[in-house]
Amino acid sequence: MSSGNPPIPSPQSTPPASPIQPDQTLEASTSASAIGFPPISHLPFDLFVRKRHQDLKRGELTFTDSSGNLVFKVDGKSSKSTPQPRRLLLDDSGTPIFSIFPFDGRWQGFKGESENWKDLVFRVGRTYCSLLTTELEVFLVDENWGDSTSDFKIKGSPFQRSCTIYKGNSIVAQTSLLYKLKKVIVGRRIFKLTIFPGFIDHALIVALIVIYFDGRK
Repeated sequence: MSSGNPPIPSPQSTPPASPIQPDQTLEASTSASAIGFPPISHLPFDLFVRKRHQDLKRGELTFTDSSGNLVFKVDGKSSKSTPQPRRLLLDDSGTPIFSIFPFDGRWQGFKGESENWKDLVFRVGRTYCSLLTTELEVFLVDENWGDSTSDFKIKGSPFQRSCTIYKGNSIVAQTSLLYKLKKVIVGRRIFKLTIFPGFIDHALIVALIVIYFDGRK
């Protein structure tokens, strides 16, 4: 990372009250196998999210590990099918993983750079929004297309860079600001995403985080 950036502390993940356990892998209930992501070890995994960095264009995000290595990147690109720019989630080599299209409080995620309905992977809707709190529901197309039961729920405060992703009563992932001695050390520009054991599709979780904080300063 460039010398002008504040150092990112080593990850200190605190297990939640009811995280998904290693023997409760969600591979069968997510789009991971369909997309083709390899299994990931059953350990908490931290990523550091950077918004509006001096080297990034408006609307872009980066997700790095604790050593500052790029893991995912989000780029804003225009599309012919919607008046709003889509969000393109890329891996560390620049290969597109998801195309995310926002429209009127709803989002749709497609494989790669596709806009074809046959490549639709998930859809997200906002169920509650106030000054401090936002809640979303996530539906995986291959599981509940047309079903009224959501696969995931996301609750938190975008302003505080705080949200929790649930599958049922289990916590899949959480975000938080970076603290040291109970003080925020880098403001809201950088925050931490912790993905708990048992969920193999890190890219899907990152895509949901992109949606949750979409348009938030």
